[in-house]
Amino acid sequence: MSLVFNEDQVMLQESARSFCREQAPVAVLRKMRDTKDPLGYPKELWQSMVELGWAGMTVPEAYGGFEFGYSGLGIVLEETGRTLVPAPLVSTVLLSATAINLAGSEAQKSALLPAIASGESIVAFALEEGAFHNPAQVALSAVKTADGYELSGHKKFVLDAAAADHFVIVARSAGKAGDTDGISLFVVDVNAPGISIQPLSMVDSRSAANVSFDKVKVPANALMGAEGAGWPALQRTLDIARIGLSAEMLGSIQEVFDRIVDYLKQRTQFGVQIGAFQALQHRAALMYSEVELCKSLVRKALSELDRGDEAEDIPALASMCKAKLSEVSALISNEGVQMHGGIGMTDEFDLGFFLKRARVAQQTLGDALFHRDRYATLRGF
Repeated sequence: MSLVFNEDQVMLQESARSFCREQAPVAVLRKMRDTKDPLGYPKELWQSMVELGWAGMTVPEAYGGFEFGYSGLGIVLEETGRTLVPAPLVSTVLLSATAINLAGSEAQKSALLPAIASGESIVAFALEEGAFHNPAQVALSAVKTADGYELSGHKKFVLDAAAADHFVIVARSAGKAGDTDGISLFVVDVNAPGISIQPLSMVDSRSAANVSFDKVKVPANALMGAEGAGWPALQRTLDIARIGLSAEMLGSIQEVFDRIVDYLKQRTQFGVQIGAFQALQHRAALMYSEVELCKSLVRKALSELDRGDEAEDIPALASMCKAKLSEVSALISNEGVQMHGGIGMTDEFDLGFFLKRARVAQQTLGDALFHRDRYATLRGF
């Protein structure tokens, strides 16, 4: 594994960074919050991102994508994390497109992946049912009928549900909550009778919703893969998404750390720069070391995803990444506010947005405690 980007990756990073700085600074997220836009992101911004090819980065060329790989998508997510870009990259591209590519039928891939890559369709991933991440606890029922399935239950914190055309739904067709057998994946039109969406006001100002399914009838061809055998594809999808989300978190912590260093160089007390104070230097040195560790972890995990069948233990890498990035994200977002003193607490200053995004990202797809426990289990402890 190389920690140095190749020429194509450097060009992608520079292009993404320039776009995010110029077209999607933190001010865009602030505006979405202040106007309480129900969509959660500007349509024209998302269309510009689609035109850059970001929506199709991991979609196979056969389905209208660019197959640049997860390393490429990780670079983009890192840059969007630096400016907290509000867009359905995580929900539609990282989660839903991955699940469809892994578990979908040829007909489902042909219908949905080109529409995702072209920006014509937004797909939301409906997984969580409780306050904490626990994929095996899925209880939303999928009862087989004469002509398909009937879905009943509730999903919580569904990202970009208000903007979605389809849901990828994790349901239980057999067994009980806690079992990994009996989990099935479905792709369902959001306008199907019996679906109700309750928008949520998230602390990080992103769009999410609770979604209820009241005896929603879906055809048999809505099933993705074999009935009751969706766990392996679900786990693979979640691990890929955990690594991608870690890349976004890496971008955020780098941005906050850069702002801290700039402030230490500018702010003066007692006639000297506060960066000359040894106590603050020690704290900055610790943060720098943690950022470099996170960078190595994320680069390693993304490169392994692109190795396919030759990849190392992706589940362990995913949990290692998400646990570490969650911890460091908490540390640096806290330090960002504290080192800026009083101004760091004001809404006019952007650091509060990074702190709030950090708290939500830490919980999304499992927090540090979840992934430390999972890593220990995977390693046989």
